[in-house]
Amino acid sequence: MPSADGLCWAGFGHYLPERVVTNAEIEADLGLAPGWILARTGISARHYASPGQALSDLAVPAGAMALQNAGLEVREIGLLLLATSTPDHLLPPTAPLVAHRLGLSCGAVDIAGACSGFLHALALAAGHARLTGQPVLVIAANILSRRIDPKDASTRALFADAAGAVVVAPCADPGRGPLSVVLGSDGGLYDEILIERGGSRTPDVPGTPIEARMQMRNGRAVFARAVECMATSSAEALRRAGLHPYDLGFWMPHQANGRILDQVAGRLGLGNTPRLGTLSLHGNSSAATIPLALSCHHAEGGLLDNGPVLLSAFGAGTIWGAMAWQN
Repeated sequence: MPSADGLCWAGFGHYLPERVVTNAEIEADLGLAPGWILARTGISARHYASPGQALSDLAVPAGAMALQNAGLEVREIGLLLLATSTPDHLLPPTAPLVAHRLGLSCGAVDIAGACSGFLHALALAAGHARLTGQPVLVIAANILSRRIDPKDASTRALFADAAGAVVVAPCADPGRGPLSVVLGSDGGLYDEILIERGGSRTPDVPGTPIEARMQMRNGRAVFARAVECMATSSAEALRRAGLHPYDLGFWMPHQANGRILDQVAGRLGLGNTPRLGTLSLHGNSSAATIPLALSCHHAEGGLLDNGPVLLSAFGAGTIWGAMAWQN
């Protein structure tokens, strides 16, 4: 194993369920004008899991693809981190099951970081890889189609199902890996995006139907906070890394909403920086959007060595962060 002086993204993987749901289907169902969703979100389609698929069924093929792409044996992986808001069950965590199905015997834990879960998991993976010299498999996956209110256009237009994975591995080049990390949270906006039922605050009551649906209680407040937090944390990550927008090879934001991303880009002066993402085709799969976009870019023959990559994310809780990474 190389010295842990540097870190690299050694392998990428992703999985998209077969069913594609277009805007036309949702707009017809909700009585919306054609083009309403695209104009407000930048999304034209999204994937939904089949009724027989659980979260682990998306995570496993994405992880297997990343391991194969990295050319690593399962015995070499030192840790599996699974970023998800929709685990197979509330208990036990899903990561050990995913690890078992992949043939791993390492540590495995779920990371419940909402839309910024992958970024937080990536920061933890970098620390573990440097401490132990072992590669870490980071998977982010969600099945959000079962958590939206089918009559609520604000959530149904956005959210989707997908999985993405990245292998973080030690390398000999000390210039590679995370250049800076900025993480933040504000529990004062805790309940602005909420799945209320099923936790200890509002447990399921025997004999009553379970309505574990996502609620976006103040979309305008969430929009404004997402722009502010993604922009300020990204600017700080660039400052700490000694970078300017023109130094970046790519900007890789969480694929939340096209209008949010445009405003963040304007605040940061990223108008001429290439933006990686799959928002139009795959929608918002929460934590999965960043590794999904990275893997799709790699699968299409794209490179990530033409300059640092800036990662930005904001999620329910609220939690957010940014990272500059040199691969």
